[in-house]
Amino acid sequence: MAVTAGAALSGLGLYVTLGHLGFLPYPWFQLLALAVGAGVFPLHRRFPEAVLLALAVLSGLSPGVGPITAAAAYAMARRAVRAHWRARLLGTAGALVVGSATAAAPWLGPGSVPYGLALGLVLASTGVVVPGLVGTAHGQQGRLLRALRERGDAAERARRFADSEARIHERSRIAAEMHDLVGHRLSLISLHAGGLELALDRAAPELREEAVLVRRTTRDAMRELRQALGVLGPLGRDTGPDVLTDATGTRADIETLVAESRDGGIAVRLDWTGPDLVARPARVRRAVHRLVREALTNVHRYATAAHVTVTVRHDDEQVRVTVRNGAPPKRPATARDVGTGRGLTGLRERVELLGGSFAADALPSGGFQVDATVPADPADPADPGDVLVPERPGSGQDASDPAGENTPSATEEAQDQPGADVLASAEDQTGGERPVPTERRTTEALMLAIGLVGLSVLMALGVTFVYATRPHVAGPPPLPRVGMTYQEVAGLGVLDNAAVRAAATGHEPPRPVASAGCIYPFNGATESRPGSLTVARYCFDASQRLIAIDRFTVPSVRDAAPWETP
Repeated sequence: MAVTAGAALSGLGLYVTLGHLGFLPYPWFQLLALAVGAGVFPLHRRFPEAVLLALAVLSGLSPGVGPITAAAAYAMARRAVRAHWRARLLGTAGALVVGSATAAAPWLGPGSVPYGLALGLVLASTGVVVPGLVGTAHGQQGRLLRALRERGDAAERARRFADSEARIHERSRIAAEMHDLVGHRLSLISLHAGGLELALDRAAPELREEAVLVRRTTRDAMRELRQALGVLGPLGRDTGPDVLTDATGTRADIETLVAESRDGGIAVRLDWTGPDLVARPARVRRAVHRLVREALTNVHRYATAAHVTVTVRHDDEQVRVTVRNGAPPKRPATARDVGTGRGLTGLRERVELLGGSFAADALPSGGFQVDATVPADPADPADPGDVLVPERPGSGQDASDPAGENTPSATEEAQDQPGADVLASAEDQTGGERPVPTERRTTEALMLAIGLVGLSVLMALGVTFVYATRPHVAGPPPLPRVGMTYQEVAGLGVLDNAAVRAAATGHEPPRPVASAGCIYPFNGATESRPGSLTVARYCFDASQRLIAIDRFTVPSVRDAAPWETP
């Protein structure tokens, strides 16, 4: 509605300007064409081709429809997707403008066909070509931004999915470690219960059933543990030399990891402060082991020649692990050499499940630092399922988005409209489901208004130039009439002549009563027949206003030649 009003006002302004300059023949027809164009324009979204072509014909007949045609050409070019179809439609509209202006020139235009052709070229360039090019550029920019936003959204979804997968992997690893540790302890309990059962069979038979109950309960606990954790499969389970033991995470274990990295060609230094971690819970020691091992593995991959410092500070409240490496002499050349960061995401998940904090950032010097703090005696989770059962990717939400605020909504289906195969829907221009900010809408509306006003000014200048340069047919000069002032009569070249005044003296009829003076112009004296002269007399009143025009005949005097005898 606002666009229609703006286009109609621009056309009305052009109509008034051309009418004031006198370059608007048949103003009532021009105003009628402007009203028809303003009424047709709101249909341009539903019938873009027909509306543009109809407005092109009207603008050739009436220049005031030019701004409305420009708005329709801009809207069509902005929404059009296929370039060949858009170019053909704009070319056809421009040809219709030129043709209609040329054909109507002898009756409704500047008068001749060449000047009608010039007027059509001016209106076609300013009303079709220029807005069509601007609309094409704006539409391509909008589609490009939408494609970039979609790629960014896809990359963000992929990143969240990868982070979720890394957390699942780490939780599965923790669950596998729990299965191995608890299963080992339950196996020992079952073994000792079996030995106790055999001993009580001979020493105290009445207590044998209690030992059998302990062994069966342990066996049932083992079976239920396998069933609960069986859905995780082998995911995240450490095997081979990396299998976790009771010595995992102790100072000797960390020194072994450092020594292995040093043997691999990396300059690694270990700085251990505080007592050993032997007395700490197994999950704390496993977290320390995983932190050091993952950090050193990343150094092996991406900074082989860098110096590395592994720092472990252990006190009564917490264990802090810091792995810092300097800048590598050679930067990673490709994106594949940078890594995905999934390992760091898994470390963060493990540390945060223990109630600790984790940070991994690049250093200003070009190196990298992994810093984690783990409670020395972490509290048990309120719900063991929080550790054992990971969320599934694609289930709707993940840990980084608990409220689902970043989950993309479904794209609304575009409404079926004529020309939908070549025109982009309104959602394509605004980024689909993303609303356009109010500031951006205001800026776009302001720029479009300025552009429409500029095109209207160009149209006015072009039409003025065509009409001003056309040839003008000179008519007969105007004649003096009663009521004109002396200055107006003199401006028409009617001036007093002394010879004519002398010829009229004594032969003129009486002057009007209110006459204050008369003039006898030479161009009013003509010889009607031999011997007589027709004289024109213009008499003025006291206010120098013409009150009478008289014509009378006086005898003429012919001068004799020098050799003639009178």
